[in-house]
Amino acid sequence: MAYYFYLDKLLLPIAPSKLQLKVNNQNKTLTLINEGEINILKKPKLTDIDFDAMIPQVKYPFAIYKDGFHDALYYLDKLEALKSGQEPFQFIVTRTLPNGKMLFDTNLKVSLEDYRVKEDKKEGFDLTVSISLKQYKDYGTKTANVTISNQKAVAKVEKTRPAESSPAPKTSAKTYTVAKNDTLWIISKKFYGNGNEYPKISSANKDKIKNANLIYAGQVLTIPV
Repeated sequence: MAYYFYLDKLLLPIAPSKLQLKVNNQNKTLTLINEGEINILKKPKLTDIDFDAMIPQVKYPFAIYKDGFHDALYYLDKLEALKSGQEPFQFIVTRTLPNGKMLFDTNLKVSLEDYRVKEDKKEGFDLTVSISLKQYKDYGTKTANVTISNQKAVAKVEKTRPAESSPAPKTSAKTYTVAKNDTLWIISKKFYGNGNEYPKISSANKDKIKNANLIYAGQVLTIPV
């Protein structure tokens, strides 16, 4: 099975062997005199994601380089930019069978909490980076204007104003009408020069694409740039 790990637009050259997603809990257990323990159910906390990624210093035949080979410094610079950029980004993992059938994907908006670079002489010049991500949820404020008419208070809630300190990443997009015999891989190859970028198109068209292997001629897809 093929795994592809994306941090924003950065495809890791070697997919990590392990991935841990922890959906944190904020339920509260109380003890009642007559009923014993009860559990107050609340919405889950933000999800934590942890994995170790091998960053090669030399070109391996089993690694994937969508923009050509880059050494470890290139990936470390990208990670530092994600950490210091103070903006959330998309974390995407796709899982594909050898026959090309897509199983399911993980697609979360996240922040890079921390990363640790480890060097081990047993691994030669290659590096291992331990990466910790946390789910990010957009938030904002609402304002209410209260007017008094005939001694009755009327509140009008205005449109949500996004938090200025945490703007969502700005994106642009094109549209494309699916032709006969098109696949997401072919469309991705046409727009990005690399068929393995197809998860970006699938993610941008969740309302139209339920199965990445099933698209139809005449569909109008959004192509993120």
